[in-house]
Amino acid sequence: MTIESLPNFTRPARHSWESIPADIRQRRLANVWCGQCRDGVTITHFTGTVKGGNLLLVGTYAECHGDVARVIEGS
Repeated sequence: MTIESLPNFTRPARHSWESIPADIRQRRLANVWCGQCRDGVTITHFTGTVKGGNLLLVGTYAECHGDVARVIEGS
């Protein structure tokens, strides 16, 4: 999934995500903790919502197919 293709983002999540510079977005996607693998991984097939003022990305890790999430704190 590319950053430009965000079919499962809420409108506030899309706005929050797009306000982050592209290089930082890529680093955030590639630095997600997988509890099953016990390692930092890249999130795939993710959705985005805003919860409590923070951007929440929920998806899977391609290798083990485990559920992973990333919280990006709001300002």
